[in-house]
Amino acid sequence: MTFRHEHPAMSDDARTLDPEDWPQFRRLAHRALDEMIDHLRTLEDRPVWQPAPETVRARFDRSLPRSGRDLSDVLGDFSSHIKPYVTGNTHPLFMGWVHGAGTPVGMLAEMLAAGLNANCGGRNHIGLDVERQMVRWFAEAFGLPSETSGVFVTGTSMANFLGVLVARDAALGHGVRRDGLRAARVQLTAYTSAQAHGCVAQALELAGIGSGNLRLVPVDQSGAMRVDQLEPAIAADRHQGHMPFLLVGSAGTVNTGAIDCLGRLADVAAAEGLWFHVDGAFGALAALSSSLRPLLAGMERAHSIAFDLHKWAHVPYDAGVLLVRDAEAHRRTFANPAAYLQRTPRGLAAGQVWPCDLGPDLSRGFRALKAWFTFEALGADRIGASIEHCCKVARHLEARLRALPQFEVVAPVALNIVCFRLRGESDEAQAAIVMDLQERGVAAPSLTTLDGRTVIRAAIVNHRTTAAHIDRFVTYLVASSRAKRRPGAGGPPIDATSSPWIGAIG
Repeated sequence: MTFRHEHPAMSDDARTLDPEDWPQFRRLAHRALDEMIDHLRTLEDRPVWQPAPETVRARFDRSLPRSGRDLSDVLGDFSSHIKPYVTGNTHPLFMGWVHGAGTPVGMLAEMLAAGLNANCGGRNHIGLDVERQMVRWFAEAFGLPSETSGVFVTGTSMANFLGVLVARDAALGHGVRRDGLRAARVQLTAYTSAQAHGCVAQALELAGIGSGNLRLVPVDQSGAMRVDQLEPAIAADRHQGHMPFLLVGSAGTVNTGAIDCLGRLADVAAAEGLWFHVDGAFGALAALSSSLRPLLAGMERAHSIAFDLHKWAHVPYDAGVLLVRDAEAHRRTFANPAAYLQRTPRGLAAGQVWPCDLGPDLSRGFRALKAWFTFEALGADRIGASIEHCCKVARHLEARLRALPQFEVVAPVALNIVCFRLRGESDEAQAAIVMDLQERGVAAPSLTTLDGRTVIRAAIVNHRTTAAHIDRFVTYLVASSRAKRRPGAGGPPIDATSSPWIGAIG
């Protein structure tokens, strides 16, 4: 297939970037879609992850192309040099970090959104109605009022940052946007769990408040914040003349999946006049499961909630959301009355509140479409059942590990995260096992640190993961632990077409 690549002297009607041969483009596009569907259907025929060879990496260290190539060649490069070497989080034996696995429905929606190429920063078009619909659905799912405001962002790290900004403005007044923090002449202080995600501290830094003014409250044996130590910390700051303004609860900590006692935190926030924000990056969506929802009691009292749809809802990356109970406080924090963004009573510039009034982004993709497709096509109950299944599979892994004397489970399994160690071995040995499994392409757990020790962390997020996959994972763990490989002593590479460690579950 060829595109026009002419010199600047070419005629105006030849400057289009559309294909010359639409039927040929259609054939190539259909073939590419078919190949991606086959890729998803046959995930277990390939390694979970494999590093890109240096020869492949070298292809992405070239100068800017001045002339185009045939699209079929570009698609061939994608199939050979990109598709085999990505993260691997679509595979059922990927359990590193907390990554969603995506769905074929979401892939289709992403393609359609790209075809529309709608800018959802503002203006009067249906994309904004879709986003508002999604916000109302999540407010309903979490028990917030129907008038709750919300905005799609890249992920929970950004949503937490925006939540801090809304809380800051609510505490100091919206003049802080103009005058800055020095005009306030008071030091703001915030409170969260010692196991909270690092992006909470970063949000305080980016907001100009400083991570040194974030109090990390100790956790109990379950990994939840100790409320009995929260209130004295607030009192101590008030005694110092500081202004406590924000309490961040965790609905699923990143290390172990622990859930703070959100109801008690809501009580403290109400009594102390604090903004109560919930970091629900993945755990908030447990509200879609009737059996798990009670674990989140109190989240419905939050002033704001941040969560990801690209994790447990498996919407394609990226899709994070911030919900704010007080819609006017949300709008006043970000609205910018620029002349080029003025509104009109009718036409394309109609509408009083645009998404660009609810966050810093003016140019925004149609993220809400893939979320809308996912929930319309699959339904909230099916997504909730998948979340519940992940937790059941995690408990199966916990039981298997507790039955093996060479392993120790080192943290309670609150939701879907299992943290464990090879008993009696060094931190280096734990890391060696993880690297071995990853490099062999058979499984991809990750590492974290708990109580000063390196531990192996398996986050069961993938809707494709079954108990049978976990049994295979345990087999790989046992084999690797027996070898007691040290750093740099990984095993030989695996041929994905012939290895008995990779293939369909029997």
